[in-house]
Amino acid sequence: MTPQSIDKIQIEKLRHRVLSWFERNGRDLPWRQNYSPYGVWISEIMLQQTQVKTVIPYFLRWMERFPDPAAVAAAGERDVLLAWEGLGYYTRAKNIHRTAQVLVRDFGGAVPADFNALIALPGIGRYTAGAILSIAFELDFPAVDANAARILRRVFHGSDSSGPVLSETALRKLAVQILPKGRARQFNQALMDVGATICLPESPRCDLCPLAEFCEARKHGIAGLEPGPGRGRPATPIEVSIGVIVRDGRIFIQKRPDGGLMPNLWEFPGGKVREGESPEAAVVREIEEELGIGVRPVEKLARLRHSYTRFRVALHAYLCEIRGPASGKEPVLRAAVECRWVLPAELALYPFPAANRKLIGILLDRFANSA
Repeated sequence: MTPQSIDKIQIEKLRHRVLSWFERNGRDLPWRQNYSPYGVWISEIMLQQTQVKTVIPYFLRWMERFPDPAAVAAAGERDVLLAWEGLGYYTRAKNIHRTAQVLVRDFGGAVPADFNALIALPGIGRYTAGAILSIAFELDFPAVDANAARILRRVFHGSDSSGPVLSETALRKLAVQILPKGRARQFNQALMDVGATICLPESPRCDLCPLAEFCEARKHGIAGLEPGPGRGRPATPIEVSIGVIVRDGRIFIQKRPDGGLMPNLWEFPGGKVREGESPEAAVVREIEEELGIGVRPVEKLARLRHSYTRFRVALHAYLCEIRGPASGKEPVLRAAVECRWVLPAELALYPFPAANRKLIGILLDRFANSA
């Protein structure tokens, strides 16, 4: 089949195959238990750029902590970010918080069943709106995520790197054409599941695919050739040095600005190691630049590795003490918006980047043993 030659009989056959496959093989996921609009919304936001197996425990904890939009709206931003900690892309959590406040203020605390109202909310675009409307409200809307888009390109011969790649507009039109009326919930989720488990970006399992007989890419032997734009770039390795500054039994932490990378999270001061610079020298320089104080690294606490989507970080952590005339002065914030001196046990009350959280576990063990 091609987008220009869609046969109604073939479409009906395709729909039947997809829906039958989903009845037998659809994944048992916690947000599919009752299909509440709130639960579908939260799951869709969590699943952006994040694997299902990672999302499941976060979703369960989130729904226990925040059972409805009103609970999210009433919470402080720190509590929301703390519940999100480790999922990354923290703007998603901030948008959930902002959207929940709008829902309480303008929609009685409910997720609206209206496309234009949904896409006007922070963090909700065309795909997420379509997913909410089709999965939660069972309305006839397409939901073309990366998995569904890959399937449509392959089935309708749009994934050959030597040929045309179907645009987002063309994909949405196709999704509307093949969507079975009254079955959008099942059909959209079926495409998501087929894409996640069978029609993989590389080495697709065509022998198990319910769409195999319709797939133009398979017929041409190019089912495993995904177009260039779908491929990610390799992560960039960077080295970072941070300082755990201790004074009178308390540890210095600072809050990142609202914009930029990992906004509003708390962290230990530090930064990138320059070329030719030792990690120990880097932490001294970074803290002087960020806080206007001199420190002396007294012990290396850890060398940790952590991978983000775009970066592969080697993190050097040093226990530091303030030295010289600045020992009695408060740090001057030049890169952060807020700071606090906290007890080691209080570190768990603040949302940190995932790499810092690994260090906190080491610190808690250390201070517990020295108490």
